[in-house]
Amino acid sequence: MERFSFMETQRIIFSHWNSEDLPLARLLWGDPQVTRYICAREYFLDEEIEARLALEIQNQQNHQLQYWPIFHKECGELIGCCGLRPHNEGCLELGFHLRPAFWHQGYAIEAALQVIRYAFDSLKIEKLFAGHNPNNIASRRVLEKLGFHFISEEFYEPTGLYHPSYELTNNINEG
Repeated sequence: MERFSFMETQRIIFSHWNSEDLPLARLLWGDPQVTRYICAREYFLDEEIEARLALEIQNQQNHQLQYWPIFHKECGELIGCCGLRPHNEGCLELGFHLRPAFWHQGYAIEAALQVIRYAFDSLKIEKLFAGHNPNNIASRRVLEKLGFHFISEEFYEPTGLYHPSYELTNNINEG
């Protein structure tokens, strides 16, 4: 199926979630390997997948942001999602969820770098926030490679844990 693409990298096409994407949302958020670090139960119920898809669509409508679905440029397969959502005034949250078949191949960094460029260059955001489950070492490494700096631990209600939290500032205007 041909997807609308609003942003690309060398290997990735960014699109928008829409109401017809429930099968893709189930493929991503229905996989316990993907969700084990983002909810206390470690997996989403079908109604939670539907609610997550609806939230992403609503964020796009209300804020022109979402954790956009990302697809492999050559084969068209869903890699996962990567994008932005409102965090607090003047700050957006960066996040990514990838399907296991695409782990440890640089897709998270490639997608996140593009989203960071978009946030700083197009949206003129001054800083980004990101967090991860304390047990998700791979996400911590990705955030560190992206240049995020640890700022605190914040309680994340969906997991019931304190998540390490990070910030990345747009230093282009400094100096």
